[in-house]
Amino acid sequence: GAALLVAGGLLATAPTHGAASPELAPRTPVQGFVPPPAGSYALPPIQRAPEGMVLDTNGRHQAFSRYTTGRVTLLSFMYTYCTDPIGCPLAYETMMTIRARLLARPELALAVRLVSLSFDPTHDDPTEMKRYAGKLADPGAVLRWHFLTTRSVAELKPMLDALGRDVSVELDDRGRPTRVLNHMLKLFLIDPRGRVREIYTTAYLLPEVMLNDIETLLLEPADR
Repeated sequence: GAALLVAGGLLATAPTHGAASPELAPRTPVQGFVPPPAGSYALPPIQRAPEGMVLDTNGRHQAFSRYTTGRVTLLSFMYTYCTDPIGCPLAYETMMTIRARLLARPELALAVRLVSLSFDPTHDDPTEMKRYAGKLADPGAVLRWHFLTTRSVAELKPMLDALGRDVSVELDDRGRPTRVLNHMLKLFLIDPRGRVREIYTTAYLLPEVMLNDIETLLLEPADR
């Protein structure tokens, strides 16, 4: 059966092998409206990005603020062995689409970072995160995509709580834990000062809207 880690109220499942590689070509979601142009609206601050410590793909212990300040950041949560046929591919493909659009505009790409933080540090250690990330985490890339984990659930949970992320292990019809983590899909847009400015749920993962939001933040005066 699946081994379970229970710490601080968060459950994390043991590894599942055979999960899809992230090196898949993205699909662009269908969009049925024209979003307002960048800079024509405001995105009021929602909250501060949480403090905490994370591990990069080389196993270095870093302050999370290193990845949430200094640039506009698009933050997602994931786990490498996710087999959900809808939510996980949607989040990943959205990030890939945003990445491709930003790379087509280098002046924007240089001011943005992508960050993916694992829900399951028990399985997703730095070695596993590096394997999953592949070339996406190339340190020489114009647009760096950071794949992060934590040393323990105890280090992760306060950050999840601060961002309103609830995670639980799905049980089968006999009450046994499966290898599925239940969570609501959310991506967080964070400004260079470390403030969450937008939260995207499944219904709002529209790349054109997200790109305009990113550009809107980049158009703001530095002291705002």
